[in-house]
Amino acid sequence: MTLAKEALQFLRSTHSGVLATLSVKFAGYPFGSIAPFVLDHSGQPIILISTIAEHTQNIIANPKVSLLVFAGDDDLQANGRLTLMGEAKKIDKEDANLRARYLRYMPQAAGYFDMHDFSFYRIEIAQARYIAGFGKMGWISGDAMQPAEVTENSPLAAQETSIIEHMNTDHVHSLIAYSKHFHNVSATHAEMLGIDADGFDAKVNIEDGKTQVLRFNFDQPIHDAQSARMALVNMSKVAKV
Repeated sequence: MTLAKEALQFLRSTHSGVLATLSVKFAGYPFGSIAPFVLDHSGQPIILISTIAEHTQNIIANPKVSLLVFAGDDDLQANGRLTLMGEAKKIDKEDANLRARYLRYMPQAAGYFDMHDFSFYRIEIAQARYIAGFGKMGWISGDAMQPAEVTENSPLAAQETSIIEHMNTDHVHSLIAYSKHFHNVSATHAEMLGIDADGFDAKVNIEDGKTQVLRFNFDQPIHDAQSARMALVNMSKVAKV
């Protein structure tokens, strides 16, 4: 696996990071803030931010940002981490497919869409620095971070909601079986949150009412509902559903 592919897999497993913008109030100083995000189908982070927020004012003045994402907090120096550098650009908050995808991961943000001062911004990755562990690190171009199967006319973004509705209505038992086979997690319930070219995410219920989001990677990239179906059927065979 290339370092770029590993970095993208790592990014797909995370949903929050530290956003650094260049301060307007204190010129020349970086300003850090917590930033929940969801990746779009091109692998770019999407953030939902308020116009009145400090980081948004900074982005309006200078769109160049960095986003640091990391795994766990038990040993930050030893665990993987990824710094993305790029430009944050305002995009359409009313994009129905993107809005649905964002809210599946961040349902607590539903009320923000009714507020006129909240907008979507896409961080278009120019460069990335990935540290996978001791002695394994490097710089990666933004183009290398994009999923191989994503093209301008890829139908997966438009088909994602219907795929998820089908899985969550008719194949919950398969999601539970995947959780056990691929992650050794015994789930009492599971629901798919998002599916992309490289895999999918599922939120599973475990003991004591706790929930956990699990990442499942496909053996081969997909690009539409038919190839998604084939990948999920193959997983069912392996998990003996």
